[in-house]
Amino acid sequence: MNRKSPDEVTAILNEWSGGDNAALSELVPLLEDELKGLARAYMRRERRNHTLEPTALVNEAFLRLVRQRGVRWQSRAHFLGIAATSMRRVLVDHARARRSRKRGAGEAPLPLEELPESRLANNGGPLSPESLLALDEALDRLQNINERQSRIVELRYFIGLSNQEIAEALKISLATVKRDWTAARVILFRDLSGCAHQ
Repeated sequence: MNRKSPDEVTAILNEWSGGDNAALSELVPLLEDELKGLARAYMRRERRNHTLEPTALVNEAFLRLVRQRGVRWQSRAHFLGIAATSMRRVLVDHARARRSRKRGAGEAPLPLEELPESRLANNGGPLSPESLLALDEALDRLQNINERQSRIVELRYFIGLSNQEIAEALKISLATVKRDWTAARVILFRDLSGCAHQ
């Protein structure tokens, strides 16, 4: 298969977004490996007995992306960022469904006040469904305050990108990534601690 330049991939993304279904057939093999890599990164953060496999996560997220007609894709990184958010939403929906089935049975949730310090690090482990839901809601609130900080947390925590990779993906300086990461952790700590004590 011929490799496509970033501009060619963006053009194919926009053809697909404009309604060209043939472009979708061309797009899938170009991005499949990266989407599976994102899914594997997300699944490393999930409990071991999760019912979704990385391929199923890709498929569910991709189905959601297919419904997003009319998006003007800026780049391959923009598409992958939206795909990452879609995967997070799939996992959150599964956590909500699991929580509603169990209603308190099973593992104890991680205390929310500990979440940012113990989990928002490169070596964070699996989250309980309750903690994942709390983090998702906190990230949504953070996005309303500072969208870039929310994206940095998502890219670093859920996908496992390094600060340098985040800087390249978001086209910002490494210093900005570090500053925003620190600020986002403080905001999330306050938010989650407040939720825990309400």
